[in-house]
Amino acid sequence: MGLTIHYNGKFNPAASLPEMIEEVKDIAEINKWKYHIYETEFPKDSIGKESYSDNLYGIIFIPPNCEPVYLSFLSNGRMASEHGLQFWGNSQDKKEKEYLYMLSTKTQFAGREIHKWIIHLFKYLKGKYFSEFNMFDEGKYWETNDEKLLNEIFQRYENALDILGTALENIPRDRGESFEKYFERILKGINDKNKK
Repeated sequence: MGLTIHYNGKFNPAASLPEMIEEVKDIAEINKWKYHIYETEFPKDSIGKESYSDNLYGIIFIPPNCEPVYLSFLSNGRMASEHGLQFWGNSQDKKEKEYLYMLSTKTQFAGREIHKWIIHLFKYLKGKYFSEFNMFDEGKYWETNDEKLLNEIFQRYENALDILGTALENIPRDRGESFEKYFERILKGINDKNKK
């Protein structure tokens, strides 16, 4: 639970992966954010193919209190992450395989400013380095650039987390109750209270 961005895309074969990596690395270093660089050059003529190697290309960076932001790709140029490659990379099911290319980053605990900054970075990179890019921003900032709306949505998420945290602190688990039933009971109580 927490405000998250969801994204996928393809690297533009006419763009420079080393240049993108260098730009993002500079930003991470200026902000003193952790980052990791994968392979820096795609194999010759690999972008756009269906097949891919087990290597990742590109960079990830991690702002404070944020999940990693993936600017990493498979050899075919499609965005992917280590976890996606591990879980879905060998799947033979076509529908399941699409999960390989679905990325997400929770920004809830990083705050509004870092959320906005990440969105602006993706807008810049989209125009310069990606042939295709899609973003679903739970904060609606990607779509609207509306800071007021983003603040309202962040506040809703913060309120929901506060309510859930309070409930977990004050409502004990019944003896023998599974965690699933416990959470169902808590969420039902919260929903019932909100309906009043």
